[in-house]
Amino acid sequence: MPSNQPIVLLKEAAGDRYVPIWIGAAEATAIAFAQQGVVPPRPLTHDLIKDILDTHGIALDAVEITEVHDNVFFSRLVFSSGLTVSARPSDAIALALRTNTSVFCSGEVLDEAAVAVPDEQEEEVEKFREFLDHISPEDFEEGIEP
Repeated sequence: MPSNQPIVLLKEAAGDRYVPIWIGAAEATAIAFAQQGVVPPRPLTHDLIKDILDTHGIALDAVEITEVHDNVFFSRLVFSSGLTVSARPSDAIALALRTNTSVFCSGEVLDEAAVAVPDEQEEEVEKFREFLDHISPEDFEEGIEP
């Protein structure tokens, strides 16, 4: 983002809405590592939590984004034991990626915070990303006179 603050975009599974959640740099790194399959030499916090859950035979069944108040999102971890624990959405998502767990948003969160991006716009955004992947700064220097 222009403000250099990372953002997570959660896409509605059966729709065209996205939920933007601004997150911290450390959490963005943890999420990116999980998405890219990066395994650090020593476990990071979310890796450690996963290892603790695995050691105790506890499965993370779901991550639920439950509320949003004044642009602050709230979530909870739902465990196989039936217990739930409150968590920041960024931490919950980082853990969900490591445990292959689904992330759900309540209907209220979708209604309040989601932004609709029609398929046509999504296709245009993807085309623009592809364009940016194949262009360099030198491409803009052609035809410019000093």
